[in-house]
Amino acid sequence: MSAARLRRVAVLVLEGAKPLDVGIPAQVFTTRASMPYEVRLCGAAPGLVTGGDGLSYHVADGLDALAWADIVFVPGYRFPDREDLPQAVLDALITAHDRGARLAAISTGAFALAATGLLDGKRATTHWHYTRALAARYPLVKVDENVLFVDEGSMLTSAGAASGIDLCLHILRGDLGVAASNHAARRLVAAPYRSGGQAQYVPRSVPEPLGERFAATREWALHRLGQPLTLETLARQAAVSPRTFSRRFVDETGYTPMQWVMRARIDVARELLERSERSVEQIAADVGLGTGANLRLHFHRLLGTTPSEYRRTFAQGE
Repeated sequence: MSAARLRRVAVLVLEGAKPLDVGIPAQVFTTRASMPYEVRLCGAAPGLVTGGDGLSYHVADGLDALAWADIVFVPGYRFPDREDLPQAVLDALITAHDRGARLAAISTGAFALAATGLLDGKRATTHWHYTRALAARYPLVKVDENVLFVDEGSMLTSAGAASGIDLCLHILRGDLGVAASNHAARRLVAAPYRSGGQAQYVPRSVPEPLGERFAATREWALHRLGQPLTLETLARQAAVSPRTFSRRFVDETGYTPMQWVMRARIDVARELLERSERSVEQIAADVGLGTGANLRLHFHRLLGTTPSEYRRTFAQGE
């Protein structure tokens, strides 16, 4: 990977902070030689912060860390719909955003971002248990209860703790490329990529859980991206009808089967552009897109850039 500038990450630990929500960004963006991030945990003031679920945190930094950070994570916290945050916290978040920092909420951390007014008119999500409360308390926020995370550019929100991993990997992909994100996912033993548009797993009456129903089929397809893959081929591998496969695949992934295949092909192309010197034509053949023109078309449609520009940005060894 070409030399990447150091990005500064502040994790804002509020009273009642949830342990998993605090730990996820701290671990994904952990300060290490292979990751161009520096992470600081902070609070409304330095010292002891009483967390949720019986844990407390000792943070070395106060709100001054938000003036230092390029990305500010707000982990979920208890009773977000009942208690107001200190105005100093809200002011520090607004100031950080105004000078260009990205604000990212995990779970109920979305309430803190909404309280700043910065989410007014924007899409956002939170844990499914609190989506109605978020919409009721902040009616100008476009609350989407059926997604894992929402990226509104400088404002990002996610659902429960596990989707916080998805959001962090999504940010990492945008910052450093797919190879770095996949490496982090392997280190975490997490799914390399789940669509932000995938539905949250909320309680409902269904005959069987859908979460991993077609995981084996997706794995099978990932090893055959260079071959023709049709809806009928995938459904046959999953031993269900094409209609059933298509409907339930969307429930699982947030994509139609063919959208998912295309994104998987583009992801492999991205990694080949980052890690190899193969030509665009060769990569297009490798990932099942046939020609360089076809790869360029879909690459630009999904990522808004060209394979050549992407390689210049993320190529390793430069």
